[in-house]
Amino acid sequence: MLKKIIFVSIAFLVLFFLYKFFNKKESVVEISNQPMILKKHSPAFNESIAALMVQYIAIKDAFVDADTTAVKSKTASFINLLNNIDTTELKHDTASVYETIVFTLNDIRSNALSLMSQKSIVEMRKDFSSMTDVMYPSLFYALNYEGPTLYLQNCPMAIDDSLSANWISNHAEVVNPYLGKNHPTYKSSMLHCGELKDSIVAK
Repeated sequence: MLKKIIFVSIAFLVLFFLYKFFNKKESVVEISNQPMILKKHSPAFNESIAALMVQYIAIKDAFVDADTTAVKSKTASFINLLNNIDTTELKHDTASVYETIVFTLNDIRSNALSLMSQKSIVEMRKDFSSMTDVMYPSLFYALNYEGPTLYLQNCPMAIDDSLSANWISNHAEVVNPYLGKNHPTYKSSMLHCGELKDSIVAK
């Protein structure tokens, strides 16, 4: 009888310690899986985004001049900068933020590559519009943008006189990249057609 009591007691103690051990392990896993929110980016990362936006503005300006050779040249440089953005530090953020940024950058790249394959300036402008729509608001919000103030602008008759399109500018004055200075119908009379829709300000 005494042996039975001792055996039951030992079995109970073993079960008790096993329970405590596995409970402790679960707590450690829970804590380690807590997301880290990246409030600020490194100077190198911010510089890569700033350089990308400078090149985007250069594409926009080439469209204002209706210079397709310059558009493609600037877009090639834009793609190169895009490919060189190091997203490693963003892995310290939540998985959803990291995945959103990577997906968005890939989508921007797809539109830029499509632009490079076009022969018609109208089709190039459509890809530029799609590229812009991927960038704003998704990229800026997911990145917690920290660069200089930018401006989202819109023209209601940008494509074929009927389709609305957006673009991003580094100044508030509207200078339309879809109708531009050398439009086949309007010449430069619609250069300032459009409106300011939003300001993109560092968080």
